[in-house]
Amino acid sequence: MNSFELTSFVISSLVLLAIIISKLSFRFGIPTLLLFLILGMLAGSDGIGKIEFENYGLAQSLGIVALCYILFAGGMETEWKQIKPILREGLLLSSIGVLITAFSMAVFSYYLLELSFVESLLLGSVVSSTDAASVFSLLRTSGIGLRKKVQSILELESGSNDPLAVILTITLIGLTFISTFNYIEILSFVFSQIVIGAILGLVFAKVYIEFINRINLEYDGLYTVIFLASGIFIYSTITLLNGNGFLGVYLAGLYLGNHTFIHKKSITRFMDGIGWLMQIVMFLSLGLLVFPSQLKEILIPGLLFSFFLIFVARPVGVFISLGFFPLNWKERMFISWVGLRGAAPIILATFPLTAGVANSSLIFNLVFFTVLSSLLIQGSSLKFMAKLFSVNEPLVKKTIYPFEFINRENSDAKLEEFIIPFGSPVEGLSIRQLKMPEDALVTIICRGENYISPSGQTKIEGGDVLLILVNGQNTQKVADCLQKKNI
Repeated sequence: MNSFELTSFVISSLVLLAIIISKLSFRFGIPTLLLFLILGMLAGSDGIGKIEFENYGLAQSLGIVALCYILFAGGMETEWKQIKPILREGLLLSSIGVLITAFSMAVFSYYLLELSFVESLLLGSVVSSTDAASVFSLLRTSGIGLRKKVQSILELESGSNDPLAVILTITLIGLTFISTFNYIEILSFVFSQIVIGAILGLVFAKVYIEFINRINLEYDGLYTVIFLASGIFIYSTITLLNGNGFLGVYLAGLYLGNHTFIHKKSITRFMDGIGWLMQIVMFLSLGLLVFPSQLKEILIPGLLFSFFLIFVARPVGVFISLGFFPLNWKERMFISWVGLRGAAPIILATFPLTAGVANSSLIFNLVFFTVLSSLLIQGSSLKFMAKLFSVNEPLVKKTIYPFEFINRENSDAKLEEFIIPFGSPVEGLSIRQLKMPEDALVTIICRGENYISPSGQTKIEGGDVLLILVNGQNTQKVADCLQKKNI
């Protein structure tokens, strides 16, 4: 059989099997990404699949590309109005929290594993950041609602803390090969990476919006192709210009997701699908890369390392970083618990391997063991911990509409969503009695799982979601009418 067809069969079969297995996650509360990782391990050379895969460089490249799209898609789905109130908390966690975690793990590793202190700092840096793929996936598919403040802090932290971990890892790899440190050069490198990455990421996003809204392509499908190329283009360009590409990609996605552009809803759904595909590919390839038989050799140090990270280093970093903010101890404990490690630390652990750092195999296996422990212990207990620390709220499902309307920036007409609270003064009134502006048209009412095509006599009920086509200047008047003002 042709090797290309066989390889294609194996890869596509693993992806399809991963999607089927993901149903277990939703039904039994098992982290989806843990299942993907285990499937990769089972398919590997030490598992039943016997697939030989030891190309750390290729796995690293696949991981970087996948992480770019995951951060890009995650940024597009993050609402600025949700993270703006907790911006300081999230940024402190993604900076001070990462540094505290890295240093704590370095000290522990130095005495536990007899590594040099630079190697210990390298290991601590690799596991210092929470994983965007794991956090985004679990928070958005766990089936539980969380307090908006807590969920926003966790999502902002996971999306923005990888860049510092990458910078620390690259810097410390360089330091393992030299005997003297130039602290000014190190600080200037860190500063330039963050500043260049942030500025260029936002600049690219602004340019993309203008470009997409003005290009007027003949074929709608090409808009998704633009976004498909955008993630890796933004990352690679910023990296070539000595900035941090991961930070740039996340900020670009965040900016794009909170501004209007043509075909936004369909593109967002497309990027969400790409994000899932990247997670599957990344975790499967990383699972193939590891040798489970080697993990037995580090069982005791691996457990000690994992437990110290989960129960000591992460909580210390969270409590110090958030010490001056109005969060109660239960909220801080839950944020500490959702310090999930996933693909990002494993990808970073391949950097020392490809660079030829001493003890790099030990570092990789320890990191992989820690990721398994984190997903198994923390990921599987997310619902229980949310209830234990009283941060759970009723889950609000996003309403799915039977059509898509494109709000163009240069158009006066906007399709706006208005939710009627239970107990609202307009309950029981007909649409005609609302006395909305003449140019306001109620196009559809979403009531539970049903869609209603309304007339002037249709009665309003609590919990209804009204989609109203209205002149942008009259949006506030419509809102006032729905609050029984001016009726």
